[in-house]
Amino acid sequence: MKIVFVYNADSGKINTLLDIGHKILRPDSYSCNLCSLTHGAFSEKEEWRKYREASQHELEFLHKDEFVEKYREDKEYTYPVILKMSEGGKSLEVLLATEEINALAGLEELVSRLPKK
Repeated sequence: MKIVFVYNADSGKINTLLDIGHKILRPDSYSCNLCSLTHGAFSEKEEWRKYREASQHELEFLHKDEFVEKYREDKEYTYPVILKMSEGGKSLEVLLATEEINALAGLEELVSRLPKK
């Protein structure tokens, strides 16, 4: 199964620097809980890296601008969002919606909501 993680952030060096600053200065108002769950201010969290490396699924990680460019979906999504590729790879289905991701208390809870095999 392919799982697509879409962060509520745009790609690029300037956006990355702005995100880092926001995480450090105003972490309570940062708009991407998926980013906060999986990454610290400067790097990927160790627990997330271990999950990612051990996963038997194909995982794809995209910023929202990269996702829109690559998939050109007819559907409109709110971000962050975690999607799964349907059987046959024809369409994407919501695995965890923005509201569900934003309600997660920590990384362990996120991992428990993802498919195991």
